[in-house]
Amino acid sequence: MKVKTISRPEDFARERSGDIFKVQRNLDPVLHPFERAREYTRALNSTKLERLFAKPFVSALTGHVEGVYCMAKHPTHLSTIMSGSADGEIRIWSLSSQSCLWKAQGHKSFVRGLACVPYSDNFVSVGEDKVVKMWNRSKDEALNTYISKNVFTGVDHHRSNPMFATSSIAIDLWDHSRAQPVQTLAWGAETITSVKFNQTETSVLASCGTDRTVILYDIRTSTPISKVVMAMRTNAIAWNPMEAFNFTIANEDHNCYTFDMRNLANTLSVAKDHVSAVLDIDYSPTGEEFVTGSYDRTIRIFGARDGRSREIYHTKRMQRTFCVKFSMDSKFLLSGSDDGNIRLWKTKASDKLGSLTNREKDAREYAAAVKERYKHMPEIRRIDKHRKVPKAIKGAAGKKSVMEQSLKRKEDNRRKHSKPGAVPFKAERKKHILTTEE
Repeated sequence: MKVKTISRPEDFARERSGDIFKVQRNLDPVLHPFERAREYTRALNSTKLERLFAKPFVSALTGHVEGVYCMAKHPTHLSTIMSGSADGEIRIWSLSSQSCLWKAQGHKSFVRGLACVPYSDNFVSVGEDKVVKMWNRSKDEALNTYISKNVFTGVDHHRSNPMFATSSIAIDLWDHSRAQPVQTLAWGAETITSVKFNQTETSVLASCGTDRTVILYDIRTSTPISKVVMAMRTNAIAWNPMEAFNFTIANEDHNCYTFDMRNLANTLSVAKDHVSAVLDIDYSPTGEEFVTGSYDRTIRIFGARDGRSREIYHTKRMQRTFCVKFSMDSKFLLSGSDDGNIRLWKTKASDKLGSLTNREKDAREYAAAVKERYKHMPEIRRIDKHRKVPKAIKGAAGKKSVMEQSLKRKEDNRRKHSKPGAVPFKAERKKHILTTEE
């Protein structure tokens, strides 16, 4: 009797009994007439599941008695964060254990700025008591104390040199081993509210002042490079870590403006969505996104060139947000607010905490791919963009929209009833820039 057996290659069989059976697929589109319909359904379901599992809040780091007004992240220690509060207390936190590792009474009043010294355990703090202190996380007392005549508003450290910059009525550059500033930079501002070193072009720094100016300096020549005057005051500056020429400012007019330092007469993008002053801003280490904290008690995440936010975070108990930071792996956000808490959030609200199996990774990548393919479909776009926001913010956003439409209508009417060219059109990217100086 002749017996026919099925002969299969070795790669067809399973390696282990627990493995999934391999399925042979013919990808000829003629054999799959409903492929698009199936993919659309999968994209819709994955969008719904993403919103269902969107739980961004991770935990709150409690311990500060007063509001948290400044934070700093260590460039090489992934899970270390520093915070300063209104009562002068400084704390170092571990994000992995969500606990306080070190604390000290650093200043007699507000801590206005913190900056880590790269490649070491030292960090710098400034306060309203006119004192700069150098600390080491293994010691309770300050290593060095630098005394000034003026109240400090901010501090930032150089990427590689033993040098840091402080802001007050002028920008002072300090060497670690000197008791007095080695350079002083100023260009007409009454008070400089923030100063930031460029992390790529390390000799360039940017500052913003109470006279609505944003000024760029070169510390090699000890001179200003250029200045732009905005319609309203700028509260914070953040350099893009991947695009050396670009920086974004957080403004009092509820918007964030991205500039190219080579052309300050025009903005690259305008990020709108907040309904109150934007108080702080920080870029992701990837340079693809930035996070903003506002006086309206919300945190928003924007794409580096997007005009609208992709995410909004808020809680009932969170008060005015004065400082925000991305973690160094860009997977988490930190926000410090008036209520004395530091809150830890996920960058992607629906991400799973912990390790993923290969099957989970493949499923998530496939879901992201089909969602990207069908993101323009009305139902998917509606579900993906829908967010629940507090009643006060929704009401304020509605009023703001009515006011903007009214101003636009008024300008159109003036243009209609004036002679041609009397009321020129002005681009949104140039509308809030008053003047530039070189």
